[in-house]
Amino acid sequence: MEMGLGGGHRGIGVGLVGFGLFFVFFGMLLYFDSVLLAFGNILFLSGLVFIIGFRRTFTFFFQRPKLKGTSFFLGGVLIVLMRWPLLGMLLEAYGFITLFRSFLPVAFGFLGSLANIPVLSKLLQRVGDSSSMV
Repeated sequence: MEMGLGGGHRGIGVGLVGFGLFFVFFGMLLYFDSVLLAFGNILFLSGLVFIIGFRRTFTFFFQRPKLKGTSFFLGGVLIVLMRWPLLGMLLEAYGFITLFRSFLPVAFGFLGSLANIPVLSKLLQRVGDSSSMV
């Protein structure tokens, strides 16, 4: 039986995913520091479990059409844990793109729609104007 996912569990999960992405990004900035990358991977995966639940996470990763992406992603996590960070991150990136291929256009569409928000569009316009060196 799956535990109920109240607002508290999802909030913890979002925090874990956020910190996981931060540690992965920070680990890449520090020349692929394997400890930070491994810690970020563990936080990201545990946050995903908190957000959508263990059963849904398991069924998402182990659907037949997604097994290739899952094997590359989890294999990359394992290789990062074995302290081969560059190869592990390359495998993870390929697996991530393969797993979330259908979701990426939706995410980029959402990011593009952020430019329609008046405050953000003015900010983006100002940044674009100030960066021109002419």
